[in-house]
Amino acid sequence: MVSKVDKNAQRLKRHRRVRSTISGTAARPRLNVFRSNNHIYAQIIDDVSGRTLVSASTTERSFEGRGNNKAAARAVGKLVGERALAAGIKTVVFDRGGYLYHGRVKELAEGARESGLVF
Repeated sequence: MVSKVDKNAQRLKRHRRVRSTISGTAARPRLNVFRSNNHIYAQIIDDVSGRTLVSASTTERSFEGRGNNKAAARAVGKLVGERALAAGIKTVVFDRGGYLYHGRVKELAEGARESGLVF
């Protein structure tokens, strides 16, 4: 019998491994990425206090167009970067959430860098 590989379980395993070394502080919070089939989400999190400082996603009312392509990911990256700069956050630690740094995740990171975030 052929058994299918659970890709999300593998991603969560990678994510746990990455999170064991990456942590966000007040001085340098964590930029977290979650990618679903239809949308992409980004949050800037201070792990010490356990608070989400800034967030952006393709599910917001102000977002135009489809949420599952590279252009949408870049737009979310720019949006989260602008909101972070407005909140006084300039440097972050990038947490790719167990996803490969490729495609939509890479576009989100480049959009955030374009808006002025340093990581």
